[in-house]
Amino acid sequence: MELTWLGHAAVKIKGSKTVLIDPFLTGNPMAAARPEEIDRVDIIVITHDHGDHRGDAFEIARRTGATIVAIHEIAVEAQAQGIAAEGMNIGGTVEIKGVKIHMVPALHSAEKGTATGVVVEMDNRRIYHAGDTGLTYDMKLIGEFFEPDLSFLPIGDRYTMGIPSATKAVEFLRTKKVIPIHYGTFPLVTADPEEFRRCVGHMAEVIILRPGESYNL
Repeated sequence: MELTWLGHAAVKIKGSKTVLIDPFLTGNPMAAARPEEIDRVDIIVITHDHGDHRGDAFEIARRTGATIVAIHEIAVEAQAQGIAAEGMNIGGTVEIKGVKIHMVPALHSAEKGTATGVVVEMDNRRIYHAGDTGLTYDMKLIGEFFEPDLSFLPIGDRYTMGIPSATKAVEFLRTKKVIPIHYGTFPLVTADPEEFRRCVGHMAEVIILRPGESYNL
């Protein structure tokens, strides 16, 4: 399974199917791809309805035929525009083309519906994408119930967890590997991933990617 960080919170997971999460590319100064360069994708997950997460999801879905998976209110809007979409809510699971998307809690605001995190289950791997969130004790349950093989965690502070709270999230999740995201895009979300690695210590392997780089799980 190939995991690619596209900048900010945008992630591409490529296994037997291709899953794109929070494809904020247009207007993202750190974006590693343009929307028109995303040509093969099966599922697009939107964690919440903020522009830096919903991003180019609708445009990419129209062009590629991908199915959008999102909180109910976003999915209804997509369906009204003729886009294939599966709405869901926290605590639920949808399965598309053999890929399971589990929707889990996040502590954050949203324009429509509520903010969420997701666990993507594909090819006998479970990947947790926290979306935008503060530290929450629910992460202990996510760790115990899903046992994620790898987690994408925001570290940028101000709008999400900063490094100290993201470090505690690693402890709660008991995740084996973690990739920091949602930092370095704008001055308000500046953070040092090497500091995060030092804080996490031996709890998990911290994989630091530059936008466009990939990790094989």
